[in-house]
Amino acid sequence: MSTPALLELCNVARDYPVGPTPLFGRRATLRALDGIDLKVPAGSIFGVVGESGSGKSTLARIVMALDRPTAGNVLFDGDDLFLLPPAALAARRRDFQMVFQDPYGSLDPRSRIGRTVAEPLHVVPDALRGAERAALVGEALESVGLKAADAARFPHEFSGGQRQRIAIARALITRPKLVVADEAVSALDLSVQAQVLNLLRSLRDRHGITVLFITHNLAVIDCVADHVAVMYRGRVVETGPAQAVFARPFHPYTQLLIAAEPSLERIGRGLRRTPSAPPSAQIEGGGCAFLARCPLASGRCAAEAPALRALEPGRASACHHAEALTEGASSLHFPT
Repeated sequence: MSTPALLELCNVARDYPVGPTPLFGRRATLRALDGIDLKVPAGSIFGVVGESGSGKSTLARIVMALDRPTAGNVLFDGDDLFLLPPAALAARRRDFQMVFQDPYGSLDPRSRIGRTVAEPLHVVPDALRGAERAALVGEALESVGLKAADAARFPHEFSGGQRQRIAIARALITRPKLVVADEAVSALDLSVQAQVLNLLRSLRDRHGITVLFITHNLAVIDCVADHVAVMYRGRVVETGPAQAVFARPFHPYTQLLIAAEPSLERIGRGLRRTPSAPPSAQIEGGGCAFLARCPLASGRCAAEAPALRALEPGRASACHHAEALTEGASSLHFPT
C-alpha cells in the first residue's frame, strides 16, 4: 500500500518577464518551471537534483508559497495553498518551514540564538510565552544536538555546522509536517555535511517529518533520499527511488550528471568533460529541452516535447528513447 502524498504539485508552471517591454507586441517571458507534476510521500526524504538553472530554487519558493505559480496547483495536506485566504495561509505556514543554503547569512547576527529560533512562532496563534517559550526553544536546540543554554549566545560564536543546526532547530520549532531544505549542506565541509545529513535522517525517523531536499549534489541525494526527481531547464525528466535511479538511470541527462560526478578513481586524471547547457528556452520553444546535448536525439525529439511516463513500477522518464536505457544499453557517450 502506497504512502499518501503530503505535498503534491499538479502541472505547475512559472513564467518570468525578461528584457525590455516592446512598443508593440508582448514582452518576452522565460519559463522557469514547465508542467511540474510531483508527489512527495508523507514521512519521506524526497530529493530534487539538477544543475544550476534547472528551476530547483523556484520550485522551493513556490512550495513555501513565497512565489505564486503562473499555472497549476500546489496541494499541501489536501489544501491548495494558493486558494487559501491570506489568514488561512498564514496559519498553515506553521506546518511547512525552510532551511536555507547559507548558514551564515540566514541568521541575524544582532539577535541571540533563542530569539532567532523562536521567530517562526509568530505565525502560531496560540504560541507559548515567557518561560514556556524558552523551554520550547531549549527543546528544539537539544533535538539538533545543541544545548538549551546556547539560546543566550550569538551566531558568531558557532561554527558553520552548528549554525546550520540552529537553522534546522528554527525550522522545527513549530513542529512542522514538511521541511524544505534548499542546498542546506552545500556551504559546509564534507565532514559537517555528513553530520547534518545524519541529523535530518534522525529527525525523520524520530518525528516523521517529511523533507524536500533540494541540491545539485548527486552523492548527497544518494546518501539521504528515499525518492528523487531529476530536473532540467524547468522540467522533471526522471523520477523514482533514489538508489534505483542512480544505479540504472532512464534518462540521458541523469547519465550525464552521474558521469560528471567527481570520483576517487579519476583523481589526477581529470573529470569527463560535458557540453555546457544552451540558453534557457522561452515559452514559445518546442521539442525536448535536452535536445542539443543528447546523443540519442532524433527528429521526433526536435518536434515533440517528451512527457514524463511510467517505465517500471515507481520509475518514470521524460525521454522518447528511454527504452534504449531500460533494456540495459551501455553508458552514453556525450560530445565534448
